[in-house]
Amino acid sequence: MSLFLDVFVPPFGAMLAGVLLRRWLLREDAIWAGIERLVFWVLLPALLVSAIGAVDLAALPLGGMAVVIWLALLAGAGLSLLLARAAGTDHAATTSVFQGSIRFNQLMGFSIISGLYGSIGTSLGAIATGLIVPFVQVLVTLVFALGKADGQRLSPRRVLRQLAANPLLLACLAGFAVALLGGLPAGLRPLLATFGHASVALGLLCVGAALSPSAIRGRLPLQLVTAGLKLAVMPLLTLGIGQALALEPLALATAVVFMGLPTATTSYVMARAMGGDAPLMAAVITLQHLLAALSLPLLIGLLGAVPHP
Repeated sequence: MSLFLDVFVPPFGAMLAGVLLRRWLLREDAIWAGIERLVFWVLLPALLVSAIGAVDLAALPLGGMAVVIWLALLAGAGLSLLLARAAGTDHAATTSVFQGSIRFNQLMGFSIISGLYGSIGTSLGAIATGLIVPFVQVLVTLVFALGKADGQRLSPRRVLRQLAANPLLLACLAGFAVALLGGLPAGLRPLLATFGHASVALGLLCVGAALSPSAIRGRLPLQLVTAGLKLAVMPLLTLGIGQALALEPLALATAVVFMGLPTATTSYVMARAMGGDAPLMAAVITLQHLLAALSLPLLIGLLGAVPHP
């Protein structure tokens, strides 16, 4: 019981603190918008570069994790598009279902996996993030671009520009480059790690502040099915693929946890910026984070996760 409390009270407690701060103390939208930009453009990229850059890639099952995660993401992407088609959604709503099915809240993931496995969990979480973020960003950008309502043809140059401007994608690539070069130099590594630690706390506060229970009222069946795909089908699919390919247990547990996280709160920003269904996206984000308080402990219990010695 103490393990579960140590693992789950910090992320969900921070989210609850964000809800309360938004309601009682920091009510101005501009404050939270500024913190979100700071996390998205500076602190979270610093976390990714420092965490991935510190990893000995040769000592971790990078290839096995990549195959398991990417196969699961491809399957999840296909299932989400089938779900949207079966529900008869327009393109804008389809993009929200798509994001809600394959994106993930990496800040919550780092908090949970480091609580479970300590420093090795942080390293494996960094690898999982580095494998998921670029793959997902490419898929999401393509789905948005393929459904342009103005009749424009798909422009590879426009897609590449959108990918090149994504700070999380760039941070993952920089982290892998740093790892291959032997790590960050003295002084810079602890500086980026300090920024990274701040990103988890501030990011989870922002998640709580962004949740909107009133948004859940519309299209609830579609939201519930999307949540089921993200919180249950995706991690179980990852578990099955990983077991079939005999992925090392800690790496598999990390992949399963990260694939079972609720969708990223930045999905709402992307929906607004790229013509998605922002109200549906807000509802999907809120419902998934509420349900994750139940699904993630069940998932960890299924894995039989224990702290790594």
